[in-house]
Amino acid sequence: MTVRGPVRRAAGCLAAALALVSAGLAGAACREDVVDLRGPGGLARFTVEIADEPEERARGLMFREEMPDSHGMLFVFDEVQPVSFWMRNTPMSLDLLFVAQDGTVRRVTEDAVPFSEETMPSGGPVRAVLEVKAGMAERYGLEEGAEMRHPAFGPEAAWPCD
Repeated sequence: MTVRGPVRRAAGCLAAALALVSAGLAGAACREDVVDLRGPGGLARFTVEIADEPEERARGLMFREEMPDSHGMLFVFDEVQPVSFWMRNTPMSLDLLFVAQDGTVRRVTEDAVPFSEETMPSGGPVRAVLEVKAGMAERYGLEEGAEMRHPAFGPEAAWPCD
């Protein structure tokens, strides 16, 4: 079967729009309050709060009942180190992405149980952890090996800032 007329034009317009969105995300400048991720499922962008002080990291997303799908919290550590997280006092289910020094996702924990005190380890040394609403990792195909772009990873990152 051959695609003709309006169907072909619609398919061409959709392909062009997707290419523009991908090019815009890939070429956008890095910002402290934004993380970009790319993986087998495509590209994702989250507006983030940065938790880079001990008090901020200790509190995290505790007591928050809502957060937009496009938001998250990026925990940035002074030293690359193994870390563990828990869901104490956290009423939202979350996905956690444990990210190595080079910005590569090393482990993904999906659908963390609200209020659980069970620890979720990084599985090795990491530079950062991204917490987003549960389901976002699956929605965007974010899995081990995905690459994160953010100024915290520096010029040697797998996907460095421009």
